[in-house]
Amino acid sequence: MDRTCHNLKGVGMEPCKFVADHFCDDIGPAKVLHIYEPKIGLKAIIVIDNIARGPAIGGVRMAADVSTTEVFRLARGMTFKNAAADLRHGGGKSGIIADPNQPEHRREELIRAFARAMRNLTEYIPGPDMGTNEQSMAYAYDEIGRCVGLPRALGGIPLDEIGATGYGCVVCAEVAAPRIKLNLKGARFVIEGFGNVGRPAAKFMVERGGVLVGASDTKGTIYNRNGINLEALLEVKAGTGSVLNYEKAEKLPVHACMELECDILFPSARPDSINNNNVDRVRTKLVIQGANIPCTVEAEKRLHDRGILSIPDFIANAGGVICGALEYHGVSEDQVFPTIKYKIQKNTEELLKRVYDKKMYPRDAATAIAKERVKEAMTYRLQQI
Repeated sequence: MDRTCHNLKGVGMEPCKFVADHFCDDIGPAKVLHIYEPKIGLKAIIVIDNIARGPAIGGVRMAADVSTTEVFRLARGMTFKNAAADLRHGGGKSGIIADPNQPEHRREELIRAFARAMRNLTEYIPGPDMGTNEQSMAYAYDEIGRCVGLPRALGGIPLDEIGATGYGCVVCAEVAAPRIKLNLKGARFVIEGFGNVGRPAAKFMVERGGVLVGASDTKGTIYNRNGINLEALLEVKAGTGSVLNYEKAEKLPVHACMELECDILFPSARPDSINNNNVDRVRTKLVIQGANIPCTVEAEKRLHDRGILSIPDFIANAGGVICGALEYHGVSEDQVFPTIKYKIQKNTEELLKRVYDKKMYPRDAATAIAKERVKEAMTYRLQQI
């Protein structure tokens, strides 16, 4: 296995030892790159975890506190997500260490510089993630000619605009709910992170008769046990920037979202939102992980032991990368939702079969499914990365 840790333009060699000591196993990572361009203040991280199934697809995250550890965890999640979705792609991820809310001209400068720095890293295909969007991918595509999640004007299928990830999460909920004797019609649900994943998930849930009772963003949480009008909330969010300006709901701190009483919780924001500190205060029947790594492994096990079914991220939220892969291979937009539905239904059913028939934790069952596919692909590689 060819494992490489590159440090470009001024970053020290300490990350190499850190990665080797903490992350390396029989799957990856293949490459870890640290990028530094002092003239414009660009600092970024790229992790290519495994490309046995094909070139890695994974999003570009922009956040002021993104770390090597977070990017690796996300890249491994993409390896498993792409394998579980039976895509001809491996897993990778990247992070730009910057405030995503800075002026657009500054964001463009950083993204273009980041893209130029990875021009020759052809085994990695970037896409949008938290803090980036279709416009960001347009900048990158202009520099290197390879991206997914492009605007329609460039021939892309804008996965955030159509709500591909949120749609897949709701498909997953449709399969999982009957296992715990829950009907989506009338199910009270909460969205943590009312953004590019959470908003479409809420829309698709309401279309199926679900009742939105709580939602959060970076400013705070709102809750109304009798129901929140989705159309009104969407208008408030678009007009004011925060769900807190919705009037007919109780106003609570951001962290309170994870503790609201509901039937289905969609954690769709930052990593580790459910952790050992709050897991025993989670009051729901079903967790559909809309974000990447929104729950620690220990907390996932605790949820399961408490009788709460939690569907792991790379099974539940694969709709976005499925959409990206279809775009990359030139498939038309009208095939996106049927393909997402087929793949996520199939994977959720396989996961639940292992959970209940083999008495496995959901994360263990999901990882086993993905690992089996990755390991089989690796047997066909001369150089197993």
